[in-house]
Amino acid sequence: MKWVLMHFDAFDRYHEKESFLHRLDPRVKTLVTVIFIVSNALLPDGAWLAFICAWLSLLACNLISKLGLGYTLKRSIVALPFAFIAVTVLFSIPGEPFFSFRFLMWDLIITDAGFLRFVSILIRSWLSVQMAILLVATTRFPDLIHALEHLRVPAILTTIIAFLYRYLFVLTDEVFRLLRAREARSAAATGSRSGGGVLWRAKIAGNMAGQLFLRSYERSDRIYNAMVARGYSGHLYTLNAHEMKSKDYYATAFAVAIIFIMQIIGRF
Repeated sequence: MKWVLMHFDAFDRYHEKESFLHRLDPRVKTLVTVIFIVSNALLPDGAWLAFICAWLSLLACNLISKLGLGYTLKRSIVALPFAFIAVTVLFSIPGEPFFSFRFLMWDLIITDAGFLRFVSILIRSWLSVQMAILLVATTRFPDLIHALEHLRVPAILTTIIAFLYRYLFVLTDEVFRLLRAREARSAAATGSRSGGGVLWRAKIAGNMAGQLFLRSYERSDRIYNAMVARGYSGHLYTLNAHEMKSKDYYATAFAVAIIFIMQIIGRF
């Protein structure tokens, strides 16, 4: 039980605090997060003042949530390397030559428009990831699922996400059991490496993946039958009432107004 709780805490990014953001209705936080991310995507390239306003808004939200000024900043750096997938825009966007170099047999030219687009994509991704981190840090996962249901997200998607999150640590437990079983059957003398070569390891890894799929399938069938026997009808319930109050409406209107102002600033 201790091991299960430890891994559940590792997956759960919610931080218990007594703050205004934590007390807001999850529908408000989810809706504002989606609007913020879409707004970032719609901002024109090089809208530096709008990007700065968006970042300052995120810093203010960090302070209001009592998570610390750099909470989302430190955790968003991990996602930046994935934004480098857009590196091809450096060479594919027409514009004035900005920098050129030779790579193998190709002469690559970075244009000013391509560089501007690439930097703007990095900033948009960085800000969007920070907003998503803030959402999961201030909203319990069951509340987030119910917020998606209230916002008319298809029930099949919310159910899949809920069960994936709920039983992710169970699958992790199965993986560690398989790894321990492999180590127990791959004894080696002191100072030497256990197991065989690359082909042997690839074969064992394939067998482990197959075993994990079969165990997961069998367990999911048992879990579903147990839930149906206890009255499950396709809807997850929560102890929180989720009633919109006046402060929730005011917070939504204020946040949407700020985002709208950022859109106006980004186009001047």
